[in-house]
Amino acid sequence: MNDKTHLGHTARKRFGQNFLHDDYIIDSIVAAIAPQPDDNIVEIGPGLGALTEPVASKVKVLNVVELDRDLAERLAKHPTLSEKLNITQADAMQFDFGQLASEERQLRVFGNLPYNISTPLMFHLFEFATKIKDMHFMLQKEVVNRLCAGPNCKAYGRLTVMAQYYCKVIPVLEVPPTAFIPAPKVDSAVVRLEPYDVPPFIAKSMKSLNQVCSMAFNQRRKTIRNGLREILDVEELQAMNVDHTKRAENITVEEYVRLANYIFDRKEKQAQQD
Repeated sequence: MNDKTHLGHTARKRFGQNFLHDDYIIDSIVAAIAPQPDDNIVEIGPGLGALTEPVASKVKVLNVVELDRDLAERLAKHPTLSEKLNITQADAMQFDFGQLASEERQLRVFGNLPYNISTPLMFHLFEFATKIKDMHFMLQKEVVNRLCAGPNCKAYGRLTVMAQYYCKVIPVLEVPPTAFIPAPKVDSAVVRLEPYDVPPFIAKSMKSLNQVCSMAFNQRRKTIRNGLREILDVEELQAMNVDHTKRAENITVEEYVRLANYIFDRKEKQAQQD
């Protein structure tokens, strides 16, 4: 057996597959998720079922979204799991998670996310934040550091601002490469994201917030006055009590929301005048 084959399945690089096999880590993650029998729970990328089996044993039904057709078929034929699983063979990046949620039963989401898609997948999931109770993800440790970062540090970026706008972010545990087959070249970590019922700062337009964050962090070495010069001038920044000499990583989530709301209001006013 080569070091990329586990339980008869060869890990596919294009799907970013690394299979978890360390029992202590698996137990720790399941304990952090703490699945309850009636939970409306969905696993992204169940793979060979390392987390699927222990979680499914604690719930009545487990939804899974798996891109790899071979793995989806394997789960469908699983001797003990198949009766408990509601399997969707699909790309989680395109999947409408809202269809699994209801007003009475918010979604609980978990997964060992492929590192190559983890950031865009989280942005996709944030669109369903009002329908999600919590999310537990195994990610590259560097990504967890970015999610948890505060202003004034290098890890702080667009992902930080957007994640912390939608969610309370809680690091859960660190995971060494040896916990996987094949072993990745990076350390991993598990994080819990709990979407707010009401965000601490309300953005009037997520499009505006995305625009401001993208422009600022695309030129993160520049000061905010230069990074945002196409949409805001120094006087406007000063009027909003945002220090124009700071860089993107020095601006708080609350300040980004303030800037986005100002731009949105200005657009609305212009539209009314036109």
